[in-house]
Amino acid sequence: MTEYAFKEAGRELSNWGRWGEEDELGTLNLVTPRTVRQAVESVRTGRRYELSIPVGSSGPQTGWMRRINPVHTMTVTPHDFTAPEGLVISDDFIAMPLQSGTQLDGLTHVGYDGSFYNGVPVETVAPARGATRNAIDATLPGFAGRGVLLDVAGLDGGEWLEAGRALTVADLERAEEATGTRLRSGDALLVRTGWLRKGLTEGWDGWLDAEPGLAPECAAWIHEREVAMVAADNWGVEVQPASDGLVPLHAILIRDMGMMLGEIWNFEELAAACRTDDTWDFFLTATALRVTGGVGSPVSPVAIR
Repeated sequence: MTEYAFKEAGRELSNWGRWGEEDELGTLNLVTPRTVRQAVESVRTGRRYELSIPVGSSGPQTGWMRRINPVHTMTVTPHDFTAPEGLVISDDFIAMPLQSGTQLDGLTHVGYDGSFYNGVPVETVAPARGATRNAIDATLPGFAGRGVLLDVAGLDGGEWLEAGRALTVADLERAEEATGTRLRSGDALLVRTGWLRKGLTEGWDGWLDAEPGLAPECAAWIHEREVAMVAADNWGVEVQPASDGLVPLHAILIRDMGMMLGEIWNFEELAAACRTDDTWDFFLTATALRVTGGVGSPVSPVAIR
């Protein structure tokens, strides 16, 4: 039987039992009252930047992993309901995969060899009920703390990195040095590859076929820095296609380290602001919907500079 390299790395970097045998927060345990208070120091202008793409039919999903773009439907409009006093009502609903646009991966999104994070059996996820352990609602109140944006695409001088470009530890350290700051325990690492900009500029055709992203070797660096969460502007955080299994970095970060991942985040406006004053850290909030049994969630992250 093939022994994949990511499994060996996962054993070395495992956080199983680190915060107790029943823990379902994983690296969000690194977010503490102290780290949140310290993160407030990163608010300098009070300007806010919302980091999601539109929730609607214009998104990138084309059926991969049975994902579709959100379907928004009006159920009541002012033409359907009026009261004698002239009051009108509008109402609507949305049908969508929980992981279709800007999203968070929970700790039952990826596992292997029969287990999710902290040894939770894969049988705890079932069709009728979803996840009974490590569900997305167990991550609440979610991430609140300091975020640091590493703009690797900007450093490389282009609008976006090429498909299949694997970002190494050297890339992260080069980008970190350029920010003039250093990631610390409890921070969120945000990585700009420019891949979302490519989709927004050229359209989504072929956008999901490959992507630039983090190489599996970055997991050890992320673990050493005690990063609480990683998010990127591509569709899967890690480089695709991968050379060691389907999603080896997902396997290490989610299953072994217990880390929630953010995907398809929009850093364009935030990155432009960071370039203007050469300040790359900020206060960041990212909270999942309280979906009972969910394995992922849409999210509208907000950075406050």
